[in-house]
Amino acid sequence: MQFTYIARDKNGEIHTGKIKAYSQEEAVAAIQKSGLILISCQSAEHLPLWMTNIKIFQRVKGKDIVNFSRELATLFSAKVSLVESLRVLSRQQDNSYFSDVLAQVASDVEAGTMLSRALAKHLKIFSVLYVNIVKTGEVSGNLENSLNYLADHLEKQYYLASKVRGAMIYPAFITAGFIVVAVLMLIFVIPNLTGILKESGQELPWSTKAIIFLSDALKSWGWLVFLVLAGIATGAVYYRRTPKGKTMFDKVFLKIPVFGKVLKKFYLARFSENLSTLIKGGLPILQALQTAGDVVGNDVYRNLIFEAKDEVKVGNSISSVFRRYEEIPVMMTQMIYTGEKTGQLDMVLQKLSRFYSVEVDSIVTNISALIEPVLIVFLGAGVAILLMAILMPIYNMGNAI
Repeated sequence: MQFTYIARDKNGEIHTGKIKAYSQEEAVAAIQKSGLILISCQSAEHLPLWMTNIKIFQRVKGKDIVNFSRELATLFSAKVSLVESLRVLSRQQDNSYFSDVLAQVASDVEAGTMLSRALAKHLKIFSVLYVNIVKTGEVSGNLENSLNYLADHLEKQYYLASKVRGAMIYPAFITAGFIVVAVLMLIFVIPNLTGILKESGQELPWSTKAIIFLSDALKSWGWLVFLVLAGIATGAVYYRRTPKGKTMFDKVFLKIPVFGKVLKKFYLARFSENLSTLIKGGLPILQALQTAGDVVGNDVYRNLIFEAKDEVKVGNSISSVFRRYEEIPVMMTQMIYTGEKTGQLDMVLQKLSRFYSVEVDSIVTNISALIEPVLIVFLGAGVAILLMAILMPIYNMGNAI
């Protein structure tokens, strides 16, 4: 394995480089043995050079942003200048696109631009929330604490999102695999047995007739079915990119059994955490609500938050809006009301964030434990139906002989 590192020598000079080792512990030991004071050591993930020039690969993963934020906070805490820190981190990136972006940010900062303004030029990578937290640190003269807090915040958000995403991908992948295998059997295996079954002259059960009909249809019109499904999928993707489409899909996702419940709690945790972070950073409540709505990730909750912002603008409270909607639990509305009355809204939101994060973690853990046996039963039933529909007539034909 290869690792990239940032270290400081005895004279305080920053060194970056790459080292090969079997584990991160071995890499750390080798760097320290060379007399350097280690600041950061991360596993290096590579893309082939030809991929880095293709637009689809010109993106930055959430994990890269988390690592960058943590390392920038560490370098800044180590009294390395902001420009030098950005240049060091730019050279360290294996993602050439992200490296170029950081080099541009470093050049802008060196030219006298505030870090928040330099980051705001790249909103596809650094969210509005990210830029605003950095801005509050600059205004308050406490950029070091803001960077550390931002690194902690993004780390929690990233791992929570990863856990939710992982719980959803596994069953979707297994189900898709089963469908592909079933379709291949219907197209290539079943037709070879159909002739034998028809020639036997026996009365076939309805399940066998259904399988044969489906097999014939796929063999004759499979290309048309594929084109129709591809067209529907493409249309759905493009429609989801429109404002109306995104809102509709976001509503549907929240109503999916079991997973909809997880998503609701996930968005509530994200909203609570983001709004608490922004309020603690000193942003005015209207700007904090605007930013929290922009980055919540779901149009249903985004619209609720923006409605709350409009109500606060005319002197009403956030809780007065939230209590109108079933998407917001009564407990959350009541706690926000208490926070508004006592002037401790940021603290209440932090508690809500922790509560819903734990809830999401617990539900996802339980789902992960149940998914495997449920999928085994589901796949077993599917295979059993498929085999019984074909093998039973063949068995009966053998007995008749």
